[in-house]
Amino acid sequence: MLKIAEKLVKLRIPILLLAVVLLVPAGIGFISTRVNYDILYYLPDDIETMQGQDILLDEFGKGAYGMFVCNGMSSSDAIRMAEKLEAVDHVAEVICFDNITGGSIPAEFLPTKIRKIFYSEDGGSTLMFIFFDTSTSEDETMDALMEIRKISGEQCFLSSMSAIATDTKNLVESEMLIYTVIAVILCSIVLLLTTDSFMIPVLFMASIGMAIIYNLGTNFVQGQISYITMALVAILQLGVTMDYSIFLYHSYKEALGTYPDPREAMAHAIAETIVSVAGSSLTTIAGFLAMCFMTFTLGMDMGIVMAKGVVLGVICCVTVLPALILVFHKAIEKTQHRAFQLGTKGITRFVLKFYPLIGILMVVLWIPAIYGNQNVGVYYKLDRSLPEYLPSRKANMELERQYDMNSVSMVLVRADLPTKTTKEMLAELEQVDGVAFALGMDSIRGSLIPDSFLSEKTRNRLSSENWKMLIVSSNYQVATDEVNEQCEVLEKIIKSYDPNGMLVGEAAATKDLVRITDRDFKVVSIVSIGAIFVLIFFVLKSISLPVILVLVIELAIYVNMSIAYYTGTTLPFIASICVGTIQLGATVDYAILMTTRYKKERLGGCGRKEAVEIALSTSINAIFSSALGFFAATVGVAVYSDVDLIGAICMLLARGAILSMVIVICVLPTMLLIFDRLICRTTLDMLKIKLRREQHETV
Repeated sequence: MLKIAEKLVKLRIPILLLAVVLLVPAGIGFISTRVNYDILYYLPDDIETMQGQDILLDEFGKGAYGMFVCNGMSSSDAIRMAEKLEAVDHVAEVICFDNITGGSIPAEFLPTKIRKIFYSEDGGSTLMFIFFDTSTSEDETMDALMEIRKISGEQCFLSSMSAIATDTKNLVESEMLIYTVIAVILCSIVLLLTTDSFMIPVLFMASIGMAIIYNLGTNFVQGQISYITMALVAILQLGVTMDYSIFLYHSYKEALGTYPDPREAMAHAIAETIVSVAGSSLTTIAGFLAMCFMTFTLGMDMGIVMAKGVVLGVICCVTVLPALILVFHKAIEKTQHRAFQLGTKGITRFVLKFYPLIGILMVVLWIPAIYGNQNVGVYYKLDRSLPEYLPSRKANMELERQYDMNSVSMVLVRADLPTKTTKEMLAELEQVDGVAFALGMDSIRGSLIPDSFLSEKTRNRLSSENWKMLIVSSNYQVATDEVNEQCEVLEKIIKSYDPNGMLVGEAAATKDLVRITDRDFKVVSIVSIGAIFVLIFFVLKSISLPVILVLVIELAIYVNMSIAYYTGTTLPFIASICVGTIQLGATVDYAILMTTRYKKERLGGCGRKEAVEIALSTSINAIFSSALGFFAATVGVAVYSDVDLIGAICMLLARGAILSMVIVICVLPTMLLIFDRLICRTTLDMLKIKLRREQHETV
């Protein structure tokens, strides 16, 4: 490793030049990477809900859809509005009271229940259904939606998944630069406190910033990434990989005491860092990659990007950062200041004195932690993560207020299903609790309105060569137990008339989301714990230590999640999945650091208390600076972001970093003291040392 490190030091100038040049293609790659704002897009392609969406697009030319509420418009104004909307690029069709009848049938000929679908009870508003020829979060759909908002003005409201995606995009894009700057500022403050030069934070941010840009630039290989990944990648990469830079700098400063030549000292620092950081980063990478085992492919999207970010962070830490430090060596020396060091004696004495009490408290703490973790409230309704002042939230509230509608689904049945049978099915669907209406072309057909009265365009609005499309509206909110049960009943009815029929829409897709992510959370937890257990097993050569270390961090995770329960906070569904794996992978290093030193001292002949005392006192400042850096990177986003999906994840991670720090400092030494005998008997190196001592004493 030293020879490789010496070559890296020798090539420091070419490395810096190459690093700067690579920013150009990385920037192009970043600009070329599309961001997806539709969470439901990441559901598996083989489920019926997603297949139904493909049919809507392929057979009907209808992808995204929405409900359009027009307030204070006369019938003639509403018709003109519908014509304007249909003229917007990528609007496939607008269905309103007039055009569903072809304009040839007087309103009084239609059943009252159908008229009520399109007009509010007080007659103050008109409802239209807008269909787009592109899918929910495609750029064309969002552009069309923005154009519709310009045309319609403040008296009209468009409720749809595309509206939610559009508002999410606008909000995230407006916030991302600001909270990234906040994270950089807070992390720089932490670095100013924990390092001894005003120049170091600048160099660290430059090195980590390059790694982040490389990561963002290489995402074009995936074609697109989710907005959650896009929003979190820079923050998490900064918080997680800052430790590696700190470790390199400390190693370099230590090496300067032995090797006065900065280049020679840096070579030894790089050699030491490559070994230590490579091993340390594996647990973090394992935590991120565990997310790739999710059926809900948002996990793979996040896992690959985050893991790639850690790898690139390590590479830049041992190549770009050393070059920067050597180039700016004189500037670093001129800007020296005293680094802040946390007092360790008091903490160490307290833990060693009261460790039996801490052990009892640890056992007791598991009870409320487990209960709170299992009962924390989780929401799946996507618009709930957005503030109420956004147009999509206002539209959803308006739709509920005036039409008692919360979700609209599409039913697909075979085209040759007889009109009489379709009417029977529609009637049965309408009898389901919470169904506001069930509408299809067969709803307006009858003895008074024969097919000959309907134009071909009118007949084709809700039918294709192979399928009929029906519209079903629900009074229940998306992602509630009521609507999920309702969807199950609707699906049974649809299948009884057409075994190949299907229910498509936000309510059905969200029901699948609940089912799939519930299973994914369990799988990801098992995989992440298992992978990190194996890594610790090989690093520490022990059976008992992986169990102890994972238990310590899992306690911190459970306490973190339970705080949300006891404070009455409802979390977005993805938060619990992300935090469980990220907090474990990123903060288990704190425990590994202390345990490695404990093992070293124990092997060196120290007794259990002395070994734990040395390990704790020498690890506190490293753990403190690491946790504080992770906290600084995430807390600013948590406080600033108006997107709860992003803010909630960052708040959990910020809190998790502090909790992991406190629990590792207090609980882990307690565990090492209590289980010292077991650790010695189940750890390979320690068992051998113990056996040699016993043989020596016998002689």
